[in-house]
Amino acid sequence: MLYVVIMGALFLVGYRAIGNSTLQHQLYFPVLLGLFLFSAFRFEVGCDWWGYLHQYRLFSSTTGGEILDVQDPLWIGIIGLLNGFDLPYPWLNVISSALFFAGMHALAKRQPDPLSFLILLFPILIINMPMSGIRQAAAIGIMGFAFAAFLDRRLAAFLFWTVIASLFHTSAIVFLLLAPLVGGRYTTRRLVAAGILAIPGVFALLLGSGAELAIGRYVGSGVDAVGALFRLGLLLVTGIFFVLLAARHWARLYPRDYRLVSIGSLMMLTIFPLVFVSTVIADRYGYYLVPIQTIILARLPYLFPGQQNRLLQAAPYLALALTFVVWTFMSWHFNSCYLPYRTWIFGFPSDSFYFL
Repeated sequence: MLYVVIMGALFLVGYRAIGNSTLQHQLYFPVLLGLFLFSAFRFEVGCDWWGYLHQYRLFSSTTGGEILDVQDPLWIGIIGLLNGFDLPYPWLNVISSALFFAGMHALAKRQPDPLSFLILLFPILIINMPMSGIRQAAAIGIMGFAFAAFLDRRLAAFLFWTVIASLFHTSAIVFLLLAPLVGGRYTTRRLVAAGILAIPGVFALLLGSGAELAIGRYVGSGVDAVGALFRLGLLLVTGIFFVLLAARHWARLYPRDYRLVSIGSLMMLTIFPLVFVSTVIADRYGYYLVPIQTIILARLPYLFPGQQNRLLQAAPYLALALTFVVWTFMSWHFNSCYLPYRTWIFGFPSDSFYFL
């Protein structure tokens, strides 16, 4: 199967390049470009292809004044912009992928091994977001800039990018609650205080119209996210591993990004119980944490170096590969959404209705 072959090739390259900084940087941009093209120029591939086509048609004639009155106005604005330039629906996927990979690049370039960070995103985040859930993919990409601002202790930039992300997908607004932790000393007391101060914000989010819509759609409705338990289970395991085994090493070796990663790992632990309320809502927020999870996984060879730790260094590749292979071969959902893979990078089929 094409996807498994691509994953295997990427994982082999990423694992073999561990410790070879020159090779990592030589391969990074070709891999980044290849994954972007693979995602952006797919044709009738992805579970949400037809749903977003319907959305494109629904909002293609939305005026500037009307855009301000809808949810996710920047996303709807892009649809209107495409229509204004007479660009067909598949270009929406190109824009979403560009935003996603730009944000992931902003995080990758801050990693000691940007190649592994990028490659480890493939089986879960890239396949499910820019290759399917393109609106949230755009928001996750913008949150990549927000997380980078968090790493740099730039509060204004963090707030700006988080708000921009929420204008693509309202779910991103919840990360504004991290704002009190961007600057100042990072202590347990400060973390608890920020949590207490966040309670009114959480209630405001839960009582908002977007939350009402999500609860109505996904809580007690019988709508489930296929594979959510596996994805959130991997987040849970990563969070437990960081808290119990990696936190002390990380704080000593990488104090600059310890704050973001430790907060992210705590969120990985607390998000899992949401599965029992709604797999869809839990899964939706879990995707935002995958970049932070991947920062942890790609850093293992640096936290636990040496031949005696080779199995631990390989563990992320093995776990993700097993999860991905089981999903691709056992899931009717994957086979109905992603197969066969086709691309329009060389042009649309002659009978395509996208230009009609």
